[in-house]
Amino acid sequence: MVRMARILRVGILYSLLMAGGGVLLGHWASSRATEPEPITDRLNKEIDNLTWTDIRGEASSLKAHAGSAATVVVFLSFDCPVSNSYTSALNELHKTYSDKGVSFLGIVPAADNAERIGKRAAEFQFHFPIWVDDTWKSVHAFRATTTPEVFVLDHNQVLRYRGRIDNAYSARLKKNAQVTEHDLKNAIEALVKGQDVAKPATRAIGCPIDVSERKVTSEEVTYYRDVLPILQKHCQTCHRPGDVGPFSLMTYKQAVNWASDIVTFTQTRQMPPWKPTGGVKFANARSLTQQEIDILATWEKNGCPEGNPQEAPPPLKIPAGWRLGEPDLILTVPEDFHIGPAGKDEFRCFVLPTGLTEDKFVVAYEVKPGNAAVVHHTLNYFDATGKGRKLEQQERERKKSPDEQDRGPGYSVAMGIGFLPSPADAPRPGIPPVGSLGGWAPGQLPTQFPEGSGILLPKEADVILQVHYHRTGKPETDRTRIGLYFAKKPVEKAWNTLVITGMTPFSFIPAGKADHVEKGSGWLSDDAMIYSVMPHMHLLGKSVKITMTPPGEPTQLLLEIAQWDYNWQESYWLEKPILAKAGTRFDIEAVFDNSSKNPNNPRNPPKTVTFGEETTDEMLFGFVGAVPVDKKVQRLRLLRAEPKK
Repeated sequence: MVRMARILRVGILYSLLMAGGGVLLGHWASSRATEPEPITDRLNKEIDNLTWTDIRGEASSLKAHAGSAATVVVFLSFDCPVSNSYTSALNELHKTYSDKGVSFLGIVPAADNAERIGKRAAEFQFHFPIWVDDTWKSVHAFRATTTPEVFVLDHNQVLRYRGRIDNAYSARLKKNAQVTEHDLKNAIEALVKGQDVAKPATRAIGCPIDVSERKVTSEEVTYYRDVLPILQKHCQTCHRPGDVGPFSLMTYKQAVNWASDIVTFTQTRQMPPWKPTGGVKFANARSLTQQEIDILATWEKNGCPEGNPQEAPPPLKIPAGWRLGEPDLILTVPEDFHIGPAGKDEFRCFVLPTGLTEDKFVVAYEVKPGNAAVVHHTLNYFDATGKGRKLEQQERERKKSPDEQDRGPGYSVAMGIGFLPSPADAPRPGIPPVGSLGGWAPGQLPTQFPEGSGILLPKEADVILQVHYHRTGKPETDRTRIGLYFAKKPVEKAWNTLVITGMTPFSFIPAGKADHVEKGSGWLSDDAMIYSVMPHMHLLGKSVKITMTPPGEPTQLLLEIAQWDYNWQESYWLEKPILAKAGTRFDIEAVFDNSSKNPNNPRNPPKTVTFGEETTDEMLFGFVGAVPVDKKVQRLRLLRAEPKK
């Protein structure tokens, strides 16, 4: 009975999550290919006494900053999110070992001016010197290939370790569930104790250092005429200063710097981020055409020719205001929320009173992050119970630890909004106590519900914004806003979220099983128009598909994701709504990987995983956004058994 109650609670929670919004989790990430061997070049060799100009414009040398026990040289890039994510870890190691004869130096290999690099270093608050290498001489001296990549020299300037800082990543921005190997720390400890480094080389993971000189062989494809229009259409909405993209693609120079990655990630269709591999056509598809992918590859192959700037399209304009006009109600987080530079991502709920004196139907909404560089996504709810206010008050009154890095309004949660309503919480008969107002993800346009439909927002309710913050490696602040648009004419059809339940309270995924299958079905209670679909699993998900089978007709594939990624989830909006007759069966089927080869597995060695609400548990749901065809029908349901004819 307890586990049955849990699945009911989770079903309620995720039916709230889905309504009307997209949830986009994650950023630029690399697929896991065959891992190359660690680079051992320059190991056990003395490194020449290099000279640089530091970010203050003062001349310096490697030996001048050498430690009596060891010297740590780390190659950094402020345009690389993996590099930035290690700022706090490097500062902590510097703090621990600086009084033990270990010095730290940061080198930024970039054809950039020291003043700009200095400003970025100040933003990230490095506690050790940062040098600019605009001639690549340090890159050649160390044979550096990646940022971040560390090199540890002994007291004689002999290289004793090169590679990664730890095993936080299995691929670029593909984080492991746990950090279990602290390679840099182990190397420093060995040298401090006068011992050999047990593991002198590891594979550095991050952003490549490209020092190759590009030779233009053909101007068949040029940047301004052919490449820039593609970047404007598919990339620049996120890859621009101050937005969620980890680097900018606004100029020719920036495009050249990332040309190899652009080709790799577009050819493997990892970018733009779009997970569906099968199903119907979707209105919010972000895929490039094969022709566009080929243009990018040809440009890079031919040496990245610049072309004629006069052939460039007009600069991309990102609307600064509300795209649907001034909202009827704008709600803003009351003060700055401070996000620390390092640690796990933060999920913060902000309670925003609406002050409404009458019920309203929400027919559209738009979310505006105050700091797009850190807002990963939002889930938007309304709360007519007052429970969110109580949780926020408890957080406000909680005694804070001096070293807490996240501070400000709201309260922290692991999932949802931190509580689940009961029928007794309903403010009035027929009025839900809590409901969803959709979600927001980077690049998402304002959400408008189908004509004549909307979501009821009860009077005196609060709006709760659950904001997912990812960390950039430096302290950040944010104040997010949401704009609501109310119906100006009667709403005839309520927006419904149909929940296809896959895993049951008694489901389990055996330890070591790499291809465990779970599935579930539901039958539609009434005729409906289908507008959107969204699957949901956790870290062990491998693939998933959702289908519909009308009575007496063939099965139709709505959505298939061949390579599930917990970090990329969103609502998929159908290009053309589909009429589903009463009795239509909706099915969800998924494959889970609970083996040790799954880099996302939070347990090593693997353990049996059961259904549950925590991220380390598992679940399987499919969400279908729909409105009833009959105006008299307000609530659509998915029945557990096929209705009798």
